[in-house]
Amino acid sequence: MPQSIPPADPHTAFAGHRILAAGPLAEVALAVKRALPAGGDAPVLIFDDLSGKQVDLDLSGDDAAVAERHRPRAALAAPQSQTPPDEAQPRGRGRPRLGVVAREVTLLPRHWDWLGAQPGGASVALRKLVEQARRDNEDRDRLRQRQEAAYRFMSSMAGNLPGFEEATRALYADDQEGFARQIADWPRDVRGYAMNLAWPSPRDATAG
Repeated sequence: MPQSIPPADPHTAFAGHRILAAGPLAEVALAVKRALPAGGDAPVLIFDDLSGKQVDLDLSGDDAAVAERHRPRAALAAPQSQTPPDEAQPRGRGRPRLGVVAREVTLLPRHWDWLGAQPGGASVALRKLVEQARRDNEDRDRLRQRQEAAYRFMSSMAGNLPGFEEATRALYADDQEGFARQIADWPRDVRGYAMNLAWPSPRDATAG
C-alpha cells in the first residue's frame, strides 16, 4: 500500500483539547470558518506542525478569499537557491554569482589574515566552514528544533495539565519513555500531537 504524502504547509486546529482539522493552512482555515457558526465554548487554536507556533487566522470574506489568504506565497514557499559557486575556482572581480548573498561579516584581523591565506580566498573558506559546521551540527539542530516546537505547543495547550513540568524536563532530556509517562493522562489529541512534535515519525521528520 503506497504511503500518503504529508501535506505541504501542514497545520492543525484544536477546538479545546480536540483536533478540529489538520492539513494545509488554507484547508484548516476553511474548516475553522465553517465550524465557528456551530458555536461551542472551546477556544480554537491553530498550530504550525513544523514549528509548534500558534498561528492567527483572518476568516473575513467568502471561502475563496479565506483560502487564497492562507495559501503559502510563492516567494515564501520556494527557498532561494543555495547552490554555492564552484568552490574549486576562485571568483574574479565583478558581481557575485547568482544565489550568493553579500552581507557584512565582522572578524578580528587575525581571522581575516587566516581566511585570506586559504585557497580561493575568504569567501570560499567561509562557505566551506559553514557547510562543515552545518553537517557536524545537523543532528543537534534537529533535536533542538523539535524540542522547541513541542515546548511551544505544550506551553499553549498543556501548561495547566498534570505532569507538565516533569514532561518538559523529559523533553529536554530527550527521554521519550519518560515523556510518554508524564503525558499519559493528557487528552488524547493533545498527547498525540505533543509526542509527534517531540519525536516525529521518519515520514513526518523529512516532510519539512
